[in-house]
Amino acid sequence: MRVSVQLDDFDVGQELDLFRNGKSNTGAIVSFQGIVRNNSENSLLNMDIEQYPGMTQKAISKYVMTAVERWSLNDALVIHRHGKLFPGDQIMMVATAAMHRHDAFHSAEFLMDYLKSRAPFWKKEITKQGYHWVESVLDDEKALERW
Repeated sequence: MRVSVQLDDFDVGQELDLFRNGKSNTGAIVSFQGIVRNNSENSLLNMDIEQYPGMTQKAISKYVMTAVERWSLNDALVIHRHGKLFPGDQIMMVATAAMHRHDAFHSAEFLMDYLKSRAPFWKKEITKQGYHWVESVLDDEKALERW
């Protein structure tokens, strides 16, 4: 299991190759790559993502361990960036490995829903009109209810 909260960008292909290596008892790997998207007005200049060193990684690790136990995962990977990001930049990646696809898919969805709504990141969108702090939306909160 690996959780990385980092400033630097990452290579999804390289990360998946490393993640897949040596997993002969794995029948399914599911991965997700999150991208900073522009807003509906096309006015996003950048997003500043803040985190509290140590606390953020510890909180994410707790949910990764929950996923590992609940879905009998062979492995899990979460990479989440912080700092100044622009539309089109990679923001995060989740990968899960399990004997069966059902466990790999559901655990990846669980981790993505958690990262979207509960991970201790503070996101500020800088737009042409000013800035605002991003809050969790109702759809994201509802997605958590299924877990």
